Amino acid sequence: MLTIAVSKGRIYEEALPLLEEAGITPIDDPKKCRKLILQTSRDDVQLVIIRATDVPTFVEYGAADLGIAGKDVLLEHGAESLYEPLDLKIASCRLMTAAPNDAPDISGRVRVATKYVKTAQRYFASRGIQAEIIKLYGSMELAPLVGLADCIVDLVDTGNTLKANGLEPRDLIMNISSRLVVNKAAMKMKHQAIQSLLDQFEKTLAER
Repeated sequence: MLTIAVSKGRIYEEALPLLEEAGITPIDDPKKCRKLILQTSRDDVQLVIIRATDVPTFVEYGAADLGIAGKDVLLEHGAESLYEPLDLKIASCRLMTAAPNDAPDISGRVRVATKYVKTAQRYFASRGIQAEIIKLYGSMELAPLVGLADCIVDLVDTGNTLKANGLEPRDLIMNISSRLVVNKAAMKMKHQAIQSLLDQFEKTLAER
């Protein structure tokens, strides 16, 4: 049995066509039930539905053989212990800094609000900027407006939320998309089954 960890929301919705083209169709719809383990049309594959930030942990510790996670989550997790064989080209967006429209360029010493603490620390250190990182789990856009931070680091898709709150995107840290990750031990022990699945995903992506 192969277990694939995936999160609800945009990643699941965009991964579903890929899964279905690989012959993996969930029997239950996670939008209509509270099940966290979903059986599929393949007897040898099940899905576990978890928080996006938990996907690399489930895969790293072998609770799932494979996972589908955003590159932002993998960067923050520090997923050196995982294989990352495929960029699935789904749930694409940008990880960026953002600041109030009239704020000066980010330099010197700054306070940064973000949930991407490790990634932000690495980024600002690489630019020689001394950054005090303030961890928030949401509503990052509010931080500069109420004086909590000078700027933020967050995912940006259309930029409409930033604009509505008087902020503008500044520096691109990385283009983000969702990746397929694999547990290293599972890759050895279940090599044939996992490689077959990887081949199917690669074929599907090539045909898009």
